[in-house]
Amino acid sequence: MNKKLVLAYSGGLDTSYCAKYLSQDQGYEVHAVSVNTGGFDPDEILDIKQKALALGAKTYTSIDAVQTFYDTVVKFLIFGNVLKNNTYPLSVSAERIVQAIAIVQHAKKIGATYIAHGSTGAGNDQVRFDMIFQIIAPEIKIITPIRDAKLSREAEIAYLQKNGVAYAWEKAKYSINRGLWGTSVGGDETLTSNLSLPDSAYPSQLQEITPSTVKLSFTKGEFTAIDGQHNTPVNNIIALNKLASAYAIGRDIHVGDTIIGIKGRVGFEAPAPLILIKAHHLLEKHTLSKWQQFQKEQLGNFYGMLLHEGNYLDEVMRNIEDFLTSTQENVSGDVFVQLHPYRFELQGISSDHDLMNAAFGSYGEMNKGWTAEDAKGFIKILSNSGKIHKHINQNHD
Repeated sequence: MNKKLVLAYSGGLDTSYCAKYLSQDQGYEVHAVSVNTGGFDPDEILDIKQKALALGAKTYTSIDAVQTFYDTVVKFLIFGNVLKNNTYPLSVSAERIVQAIAIVQHAKKIGATYIAHGSTGAGNDQVRFDMIFQIIAPEIKIITPIRDAKLSREAEIAYLQKNGVAYAWEKAKYSINRGLWGTSVGGDETLTSNLSLPDSAYPSQLQEITPSTVKLSFTKGEFTAIDGQHNTPVNNIIALNKLASAYAIGRDIHVGDTIIGIKGRVGFEAPAPLILIKAHHLLEKHTLSKWQQFQKEQLGNFYGMLLHEGNYLDEVMRNIEDFLTSTQENVSGDVFVQLHPYRFELQGISSDHDLMNAAFGSYGEMNKGWTAEDAKGFIKILSNSGKIHKHINQNHD
């Protein structure tokens, strides 16, 4: 019987329990896989590998998906100015989709007949992983020990200690999940509705207090340079994160509706995503038409919702991506942003495609492209529907 199993492995308690339990007690040939979407450095990956093998995994594979994450997801989150509930840049939920796709592709590559993950039955990740796995590889059976047995953290620790796994499993006061597009922060406070996270909970602390101005350059919607220094969008995002996190910019708490119908609350630190989305949006205000902006807002929000809820593989997502890409043709230019402790200010833009062209008139100042009579006639025609409605219904309550 082929019991080859790919385990989505992070090195944490849940997936470590799965590695030991599935290999030792259930007899699976466990192949542990982690997918780096910007959260792991080489030393951390080596540590994860050593843990996985020590727990019984036959092999360990680390998949570098940072560029894939940008090309297939992050780019469109910027194009769509996606902030869930006007707050959250979808840091973790966006990562999970890319990780799930990479894991199931690896499972098919090595001929695994099972895929396992450490999600519980109370969160969003179980939906995201299961949906991707079932759509891409319905023939592969999904194994979820933590969810199926409703295991507590204490039960997992007791099992591992009983089986000679001597790692320190004490729960950290705050859970931190780092990635290219932001870092989530969870703690006791985020399980309440009234408490805020303390300053110490965030991974980046205030280091710089002197305000500074940075020039962010976009080419057809993509982030191509910082202060005139050109690099890839991924490297620019990393550099902007480093620059802005020194000011402790990008902190907030998101409250939203989970896929399974309950409310959820999570803290996050996302300096580059928040700055980029706001800077990109400002550039679009200058370079796109009114109706382009309106339609983008509708579809951008829809794209973010479907992505958050695990529907990334629906073909409508490709349709929206094509639309968003087409809107970026003239979204090129520079945005000037001033960084302050805990906040940032958008100062203005410079673009060859700026539609705020004084040759046609200055708002509230002078009309150059039309006469006073033109304006009067336009306003008269514009008011017709209102006048007709008022005349017909003037005697109605």
